[in-house]
Amino acid sequence: MQVSQQLAAQAVGQVLDGRNLSVVLETLFQHYPHITPQQRATSQDLAYGTLRFYARLEAFLQQLLQKPLTEAFIHHLLLVSLYQLAYDKAGAHTVVNQAVLAAAKTKKSWAKGLVNAVLRNFLRQRDVLEQKLANNQVAQYSYPQWWINKLKQQYPDDWASMLEAGNQHPPMTLRVNRRHSDTDHYLQRLQAADLPAQALDAQAIMLEHAVPVSRLPGFEQGLASVQDWGAQFAALELDAKDGMRVLDACCAPGGKTGHVLELADVHMTAMDNDAKRLQRVQQNLDRLGLQASLVQGDASTPDTWWDGQPYDRILADVPCTASGIVRRHVDIKWLRREQDIAAFAEQQRVILQGLWRLLAKGGKLLYVTCSVFHEENQQQIAHFLRSQPDARLLPLKHDALQSNQGQLLPGTEHDGFFYALLQKV
Repeated sequence: MQVSQQLAAQAVGQVLDGRNLSVVLETLFQHYPHITPQQRATSQDLAYGTLRFYARLEAFLQQLLQKPLTEAFIHHLLLVSLYQLAYDKAGAHTVVNQAVLAAAKTKKSWAKGLVNAVLRNFLRQRDVLEQKLANNQVAQYSYPQWWINKLKQQYPDDWASMLEAGNQHPPMTLRVNRRHSDTDHYLQRLQAADLPAQALDAQAIMLEHAVPVSRLPGFEQGLASVQDWGAQFAALELDAKDGMRVLDACCAPGGKTGHVLELADVHMTAMDNDAKRLQRVQQNLDRLGLQASLVQGDASTPDTWWDGQPYDRILADVPCTASGIVRRHVDIKWLRREQDIAAFAEQQRVILQGLWRLLAKGGKLLYVTCSVFHEENQQQIAHFLRSQPDARLLPLKHDALQSNQGQLLPGTEHDGFFYALLQKV
């Protein structure tokens, strides 16, 4: 546990300095090649958990410290240890002892005593500490105040449940490849593999517990893919038919690309500006036994890569704040700034206008974000419709999207997404 605490503390510190959590963990693990798979998994769990509840843990820590702590590693080690004591199943005695040993490795003479005292005081005073945070929304929900305020303004009836959903562990959801199987048959295979699950619709299955993909029956043969249920709406709403020319812009990692190709025999162009991410798209297509033309390019400047032939369908899964998928990417809460929303909205506006020129008359463009902020979603589409006289907003098929103007709120079964289906008339 001590090694995992150390690694998690380093990861938390680097994220709070502005770095991406998945990149940080990957780099750290490369520097510790001899750690066991269990230590690696525990480090990851502790880093994710600590950042998920960072604001609350920081509020606890500030109450427990008599003066500001200048040693960054000890600060972050205490946050990780407080997470374990408050939320993890590990024994309190073990957590404290291992944290003290980790502090000793810093060679700071005072560190062991401080860590021991802070953690033991937390265990003794927890109820009182909790009561003092009762009116502190940042600590209660563990989000920045600006984020809480924005959701309160834009979702007066749902803001609290949205914040709470973002702090839950995400479900593991599968998309059954309709070219090879269906949910009934795949549920039987899951049952035979002792993996309890339930069908959400004709293609989506939610597992009771997350497992490594190596345990999924037929995964390497392309029988199923891991994809959030909300993300699976994209291919269904796009409604591509056999023989159509389809563009998946900003396609990486290729989940939606594969889904469209599972549903129809289309001429698919999968475009992304990152060559490494395109390699991952190709790997996913190879596993599924599907083909697409992969193009490296920038969706906002299509003249640099477009062949001049219009597309019947365009899937525009644009860059965004990712505010609807924070439970999968817990670092987003602490990396995003309120001013980032306007920057993303401007980027989306340019991409949307650029891609619109590529759409055939009568064709459809599906605009998608994994955000819940109106500036990137409803307001973006309203502005586009005002400025584009040949664009018409079409109704969406899924009930959950129809009832909330295309906005899918994060919940127990799916993340938060926004969809708008536009037709060129």
